[in-house]
Amino acid sequence: MKQLISVLVAAMFAAASVAAVAQDKAPENAKTTQKAKAKSKAKADKPAKAPKKTQKKGEDTKK
Repeated sequence: MKQLISVLVAAMFAAASVAAVAQDKAPENAKTTQKAKAKSKAKADKPAKAPKKTQKKGEDTKK
């Protein structure tokens, strides 16, 4: 039982350490992720292009 508690405490410590390291690295990558989000949002805001109509033989291009 004592060994189980020790393992659980060690696992929680490891998880907290990993989370802290990830937060420390976040400001370095924050600018790049914000730029990527802005680009993806800009792409999403653009209206979709209508599909091109194919011209059949004999059809007049002017209407």
